[in-house]
Amino acid sequence: MARYTKSKHKLARRYGVNILDKTSASLQRRLNVLPGVHGAKRKRQLSEYGLQLKEKQKAKSTYGIMEKQFKNIMKDLQKQKGDTGELLVSRLETRLDNIVYRLGFAKTRYQARQFVSHNHVMVNGKKINIPSYRVKKDDVISLTEKMHQKLIELPIEEINVLSFLERDRSSGKLSRLPKREDVQVPFDTQLIIEYYSR
Repeated sequence: MARYTKSKHKLARRYGVNILDKTSASLQRRLNVLPGVHGAKRKRQLSEYGLQLKEKQKAKSTYGIMEKQFKNIMKDLQKQKGDTGELLVSRLETRLDNIVYRLGFAKTRYQARQFVSHNHVMVNGKKINIPSYRVKKDDVISLTEKMHQKLIELPIEEINVLSFLERDRSSGKLSRLPKREDVQVPFDTQLIIEYYSR
């Protein structure tokens, strides 16, 4: 399975947004400087296409999705009725790896993805190892007993569980489908829709 394995700090600096959800002081200080030796000098005005492309790349990098998969998601959403931007946020937020991250079982989406692919996550009591699995309303997500015991020993920071999720000590549930106002995404969904409407 293809995945991005290079420096993630460079990605965050390229887009000027903390897509990693990390609080590293060095990253925060350098977010407004492009990566590379001449990053500080490479400021340039983007065209309309360039802006659309940048927003699409931001969304892909934030959720750890490759181009083919993201393109297929957009094709599917454009056939559906409703606000495509709203549907896009809902589809991305209900990926299993993202739900594991949002419930606070993992510190980053990349760690959540690893938990899922290593068979440490269960949906309704059944092990699922597909990070892109679409969690449905009222699905219960939990970690395997072995992994949960390991995580209790680790200092997991307390997080604010979003309004569309419910969590108790060892499991969480998707209580309803997320809406755009439930989450703050670092990209403009309208520009992404325009990119795929060309």
